[in-house]
Amino acid sequence: MLEQSKRFALEGNPVTAVPCGNGHINHTFRVTTDTGRRYILQGVNEHVFPDVDSLMRNIILVTEHLRLHGAEPVLTVVPTLDGRPYDRDEKGQVWRVYEFIENGVCLEAAETEKDFYQSAVAFGRFQRLLRDFPAAELVETIPHFHDTPKRYADFRKALEEDRLGRAAGVKEEIAFALAREGEAASITEPLKKGTLPLRVTHNDTKLNNVLLDKITGEPLCVLDLDTVMPGAAAYDFGDSIRFGANTAVEDETDLSLVSLSLPLYDAYVRGFLSECGEGMSMEELMSLRTGSKLMTLECGIRFLTDYLQGDTYFSISRPEHNLDRCRTQFRLVADMERKWDEMGEILLQNKKTDA
Repeated sequence: MLEQSKRFALEGNPVTAVPCGNGHINHTFRVTTDTGRRYILQGVNEHVFPDVDSLMRNIILVTEHLRLHGAEPVLTVVPTLDGRPYDRDEKGQVWRVYEFIENGVCLEAAETEKDFYQSAVAFGRFQRLLRDFPAAELVETIPHFHDTPKRYADFRKALEEDRLGRAAGVKEEIAFALAREGEAASITEPLKKGTLPLRVTHNDTKLNNVLLDKITGEPLCVLDLDTVMPGAAAYDFGDSIRFGANTAVEDETDLSLVSLSLPLYDAYVRGFLSECGEGMSMEELMSLRTGSKLMTLECGIRFLTDYLQGDTYFSISRPEHNLDRCRTQFRLVADMERKWDEMGEILLQNKKTDA
């Protein structure tokens, strides 16, 4: 790692390199130089992100725009010694370097309601500062990532093939998914028609992708910009709710523990809209509720599809792990449906009036 980091324009000579973080896609190391400066060195997973040029272009465009609009700190790409945004070593592995942001901490799960609120502030601010960025200029680093109709098409194909004969044992889950197929285009269609604005979206809005100030707990910046793409605000909002406002873990086997926490939902709405709610149309505002349900449904369908295909995409630690994940998501969808009116009321109560 030290030899690799020497190819980048660091301040000083690298003296240590230690593993950092717990991401499952890229290999990450924290490098320290003899001047005391610290950096993040990452090996990029080209199986997930095959178009590295577009990936890095997206990141540089977005971070430059954030910095131009007063965001500080911001992820900063450190160029190679010859000025390129990434390096490819003799084995073909792609490497990149970011400046290390000091005095920050990432949480794997919200320890308090305030933590979830602060993550909402961070992602809402991200939306606001990039509101005037031409989102269509960004490349889809993972094509069709939140294309729910396509996720349904993949699911139907897996169901038709039924490679392992598993469909007979999951009739209830299949029926649940198919009963809601008519809602699949409730975000993609308005985007196509232009009634929902195309936004710059992060697409991985977990709490651990927000760097919080160690002392104040307030957000410093948003991390992990690999999945920054054009999309709908409802994608980022919805995935945050799916992950953070669930009263149970993502693969909970006791479904009685799974529900939507309205206090956490309310906290996220308040934080998110405090930053990006001004000027938001009523259709976009209410799409946030739709996104909460749709992102949860889509995730459940992906887990069920992978289960039918033999668990080839998501890593599992037990035979029915993906099925457990699917059931948790579907139970959360059902609870959102029961609380649908309350979810809408919370959005309306927090709608910002235009100045």
